[in-house]
Amino acid sequence: MSDSVIPNADHCLAALRAGDRDRYLCALLTPHDARGAISALYAFNLEIARIRENITEPTMGEVRLQWWRDFLEGSPHGAAQANPVAAALAATIDRHGLSTAPFLNMIAARQFDLYDDPMPDRNAFEGYAGETASAIIQLCVNVLGPDAARRSADAAGHAGVAQLVAGTLLLLPVHRSQGQVYIPGDLLRATGLDRDAFLAARNEDAIGQAIAAFVALGREHLSEARTMVGQLPSGSFAAFLPLALAEPVFDRAERLGAALLSEPLQFAQWRRQLRLWRAARRGRL
Repeated sequence: MSDSVIPNADHCLAALRAGDRDRYLCALLTPHDARGAISALYAFNLEIARIRENITEPTMGEVRLQWWRDFLEGSPHGAAQANPVAAALAATIDRHGLSTAPFLNMIAARQFDLYDDPMPDRNAFEGYAGETASAIIQLCVNVLGPDAARRSADAAGHAGVAQLVAGTLLLLPVHRSQGQVYIPGDLLRATGLDRDAFLAARNEDAIGQAIAAFVALGREHLSEARTMVGQLPSGSFAAFLPLALAEPVFDRAERLGAALLSEPLQFAQWRRQLRLWRAARRGRL
């Protein structure tokens, strides 16, 4: 089924290029007939993931999330077609017969981003990942190969957690500046830390241990995801492509330790692009 008529696909790609370069590159490496839909899914994810960056108080974020909730439930405020990403998403949902439930769950999960409450524990983090990063992966599988969707749920679950661990590590300095802590509270408590102590960064040894434990969580899920993805039809592989960037993030995070709170972790774009291209060519994470 061709996605050549997904409206505003070029707009979605441009938004990704400006705001989520890694998923932009992944979209370009997606089979052409699915690129429009994948770009729409990624652009929707970008829109709701960045709400915290563009507001001055949580209630403004709640309003933006409610707009998307109303749009998906069929009663948007204002003309939905005026929002290019919304129009592209609506066409994608219709063309591929996607349920709106995962999108609504994603919106509900993203309410956590608007506030400064710490992530309670590992179970809460894995649940949050399941409703956000894993959901996007699973939706992409539904676009790329609906027949593989039932078989891919566990793989998407593990992949999403690993991807979110990597993303959290990349954003640690940003989260710290906003007073947010996504590292699970039980991992912090195991090293004698809590939210305030972590943000204050007074005990570098304990922070390094907490980061190492967080990386170990990511590696655990990455290993499971790699095994499961290898058993899926090759046509669904592109949905998991962003995960190819996780391992080098884990490696560098372990080396930096507590310095990660203030030092940039991201490696050069050309290296990320090369790693993604190799993974896509080999069909292996």
